[in-house]
Amino acid sequence: MGTQWHVRYVNVGAAANPNLKFIIEERSLQSIVYDLSTYEPASMLSRFNAGDSLAPVALTSDQHAILQIALEVCAQTGGAFDPTVLPLVEAWGFGATEATHPPSDDLIRGLLDGVVGCDKLVIESSSSATSHTLRKAVPAASCDLSAVAKGYAVDRVARALEQVGITNYMVEIGGEVHVRGVNATGVPWRIGIQSPDAGNPGIQRVVSLVDRSMATSGDYRNFRVEDGKRYSHIIDPRTGRPITHGLASVSVLHKECAWADAYATAIMVLGPEAGFDFADEHGLEVFMIVHDGDGFVEKMTPGFEMILLKN
Repeated sequence: MGTQWHVRYVNVGAAANPNLKFIIEERSLQSIVYDLSTYEPASMLSRFNAGDSLAPVALTSDQHAILQIALEVCAQTGGAFDPTVLPLVEAWGFGATEATHPPSDDLIRGLLDGVVGCDKLVIESSSSATSHTLRKAVPAASCDLSAVAKGYAVDRVARALEQVGITNYMVEIGGEVHVRGVNATGVPWRIGIQSPDAGNPGIQRVVSLVDRSMATSGDYRNFRVEDGKRYSHIIDPRTGRPITHGLASVSVLHKECAWADAYATAIMVLGPEAGFDFADEHGLEVFMIVHDGDGFVEKMTPGFEMILLKN
């Protein structure tokens, strides 16, 4: 996944499990990489993207679950979150290879009309709903689940810990977090939200979480400057272009990290106004950091504000 993972746990009333690192890496993380990585040529997703067949491909339960989340958030947000955005990401040089210049209007229009859109992926289920398949609606369609895969991996690791009797833990993968129980001092886990200020990096806020996930999306780490113009790596699938609004960072709380991950990306695309309205409408606990001149202002939903008041 191009990042690191961290697990901390309090081993209360149980013997240390010598196979814990193996359980986390091999049973939880590597299986997701082998299934869903767009950088691993042998992964199911890479092989699906490389082919042009419209024939259905069998899905594992993990693959089906993560695709269901991606397509549901796509529908909820009117395409602000879209797992078929990969061709646009590559066209703007934020994929596996760098682009030497921004894509032409014709190329963007062609991708939007031809291969980008939730309707380009079709999930089909058996009559008993025990097996599922994925197929392309057009031969050149492709799928990128990186905006939800880290969160889903966090959930998988959390379940693995609970299966061996660990109920006080913190799991973090690339900034996406799930916690349960308490830390070693017996109090709720405290998770920091990074400041997007490159000139003054540090922690913007610290949140005490109980049995919750938090995912953060931002445009302050991955961007490119060409001819004095800044291009964010976050592409709006509806316009085919990098976002240009003032939202610098958004953090979302949810019971499941996969959902928090997807919603954070979607709200980052929607921006500070439409994204806040979406969060409020769906009862999400969201914290935003918004550009304001040379500085930043904070914006949060009532649910998130209540959590801060409890800190």
